[in-house]
Formats: sequence, C-alpha cells, structure tokens
Amino acid sequence: MKVKKLKLATLMVLLGSQTLLADQTEDIAKKLANPVAAMISLPIQVNYSQNIGLDDEGERWTTNIQPVIPFELNDDWNLITRTIVPLVSQAKTFSGVGKKNGVGDIIASAWASPKVPTESGWIWGAGPVFLIPTGSDVSAEKWGAGPTTIALKQDGPWTYGGLANHIWSTGGSDSMVKDISTTFMQPFVSYITPQAVTIGLSSETTYDWENEQWFVPINVTVSDVGKIGNQLVSYGAGVSYVADGPDSAQKGWGARFVLTFIFPK
Repeated sequence: MKVKKLKLATLMVLLGSQTLLADQTEDIAKKLANPVAAMISLPIQVNYSQNIGLDDEGERWTTNIQPVIPFELNDDWNLITRTIVPLVSQAKTFSGVGKKNGVGDIIASAWASPKVPTESGWIWGAGPVFLIPTGSDVSAEKWGAGPTTIALKQDGPWTYGGLANHIWSTGGSDSMVKDISTTFMQPFVSYITPQAVTIGLSSETTYDWENEQWFVPINVTVSDVGKIGNQLVSYGAGVSYVADGPDSAQKGWGARFVLTFIFPK
C-alpha cells in the first residue's frame, strides 16, 4: 500500500511539473510575441532573398542580430530597447557588381511603455529610432533619426497589432544614396497553440518618400520554445513573399530562420 501511495505521489509531482513547464512555455511564447515585453532576449534572424536586381540574378543573405533589453524607468514605466545589427552577404545585386560582405547600417529603437495595459487591454510604446551607418561596402553611409511607436493586444492565444517608424537622414555621405525619408510599417498577428507553438503572419512594409516606391514583403513563420542544454531558446522558420517593390529589389519567394536566446527574470 505504501509503495502504491509513493508511486501515486511521484506521478502527481511529475504531472504537476509538466503542467508548470507548459504554463511557463506558453507565458514565454506570449512575451516573445510582444515586442515591448519586459524580457531580455537575443533573436538571431537569418533571411534569404533571391531574384534581386534588374536582371533577377542577385541573391542576399542577411543575418540580423537584434538584442532586446528592457530597463525599468519607475513603478509605472519600462524602456524597451532593440538594436538591429545586420550582417550582409550579397552577390550580383547590381549589374557588374560581384560579391559584397559587410555589416549593414544599424537601426536602434527605444520605446517607453507603461507596465500595465490600458483598460481595453492595449499595450503600447513610443520613442525614438536611430539609423547608424557602419561605412561598410553594404552601408548607405547615412545617419538618420525619427519617431517610432507600437501598439498591440493579446487576447487569449491571439496577439495582434503593429509597429511603425519614420526615419529622415540627418547627415552622412552623398556618395551612395540621396537623402533618406522612409516610413516602416509592420502589422502582425500571431496565434499560440495549446502546445505553445507560435504561428505568425506579418508584413515589413517600407515606403520610400524620396523615390515614391513601396516595398511590401509578407512573412509567415512557425516557432517553438525549447532548450539547448540549460539555455532557453525559441527556434523557428518560415517563408516570405514580396508582394510589391521596385524593379531593383528582391522578387518572389524567400526564406527566414530564427533562433532566439531567452533570459527570463
């Protein structure tokens, strides 16, 4: 009888531990779906683009290293920072131009965000965004700055909202491109399954006011939360499709792979 009770108690502990782990995984997945969640993370996003250039022979690999670091401002507000550092390898993107490798221009954003959602459940943040040139072979060699904002709502397994910014050039070389005035819009929606698998749909639309051109890629991704050793991670993959863009931009289908290192409090 004592052996049976011991086995039953052990089983209940194991089931309780699994339920707790599942709840923690779902909570982390929800925080990852929220760009202004107060959680340190290090996403590494690898993007493959093809059919670039007027002759459609170009291709590009872009690895975005984008640490997200929150800071507590006071009892009511957080400051969420995200820095995107792109590592670019491209070939034949322009006629007569061979392979180029380098660190692309850095985009640094900071959102002041209330710790508590609004009465209707909306989470939001606002702040500045900066464009920092690296001077590499793939740099536009322009400094820039502007405003950025984000708003989203999490309703059960759903997360939906959007992020936007506008960058004006503030200085830099005239050798590569003329002045910059671009609006970036990222509407997104994601669904988290009972197994904490996240299915996401988003667009990363840019409008170039100087050249009056749209660039509209649409992304679909699937990701899950797991561990590498003792390190908590999220891993996923997806596809992208360019719905509209200039003749010199990528066309058709691309691919995306994401590995995020997670550091919950």
